Amino acid sequence: MGTQIAGIFPALLTPLKGDGSINYAAIEKLLDRVYGAGVDGVYVCGSTGEGVLLREEDRRAIVETVVRNSTAGKHVIVHVGAQSADVSERLARHAEQVHASAVSCIRPCGATYEGMLACYLRVALSTDLPFFAYYFPARAGETLDVDQLTRVCEIPGVSGLKYTDYDLYTMSLLVRAGYQVFNGRDEVLAAGLLMGACGGIGSIYNLVPELFVDLRRQAATGKWCEAREIQDRINDLLRVLLRFPFLAALKQVLTWEGIECGGVVATGAGLTASRLTEAQQAELRESIAALGMFAAV
Repeated sequence: MGTQIAGIFPALLTPLKGDGSINYAAIEKLLDRVYGAGVDGVYVCGSTGEGVLLREEDRRAIVETVVRNSTAGKHVIVHVGAQSADVSERLARHAEQVHASAVSCIRPCGATYEGMLACYLRVALSTDLPFFAYYFPARAGETLDVDQLTRVCEIPGVSGLKYTDYDLYTMSLLVRAGYQVFNGRDEVLAAGLLMGACGGIGSIYNLVPELFVDLRRQAATGKWCEAREIQDRINDLLRVLLRFPFLAALKQVLTWEGIECGGVVATGAGLTASRLTEAQQAELRESIAALGMFAAV
């Protein structure tokens, strides 16, 4: 606890070229887009950024690109989750070396609760940066109760949680206990802020960052009806995107908006990037155009 990092943080996408390599020019354009909308920082190489699927050297290069293109006052939170705790430790130390603002880590795949605690302790002690544990029960396959999450928050070096769940009652108990919690579900940011979240980290923040910035602004001034109206607009967009392979659809809309994001990392297929089919693209374009939210679609 004690860190002042808070606000709206897009979970940054990782744009790819056709051969699966990283499109660094597109990363810079994406940063221009979200920073221009007034976000407080970015969350790099998380689930949305496909970080666990990327090579360690690529993750380092992405972080260096993001930090280099982030101006003073913008916070870069680096997700260091990996299949190996050794890799997570190295990535955390690298984040500190390049002057990122904080690190974060999802529960290792297949780890027991005690194994997760041990991993988090290793990562938190490997750096002096603030550490945000990443709680995502839908991905981990296990829901933790407030006492279990309190144990996570009490690990030395842990500043709080990236909390990607719909149980906002448990979130509120953690906030009331003094822990810093970022809302991680795009579709309930307004409710999460009402329950005490210090901000939000999410996927479609890449696409409509200005809506999330405005939503938090309305919430901060107690204009909850206005905040809910913005949330409804966000959820209309999310409802469309979720009818398709989500990350591929998100990258496709950004590509139409002028930021070439390519496809998603195709595991087990070498340096390739999987994209929507032509039929899916046509259906997505029609559905997105009906929302009237994007001039280029």
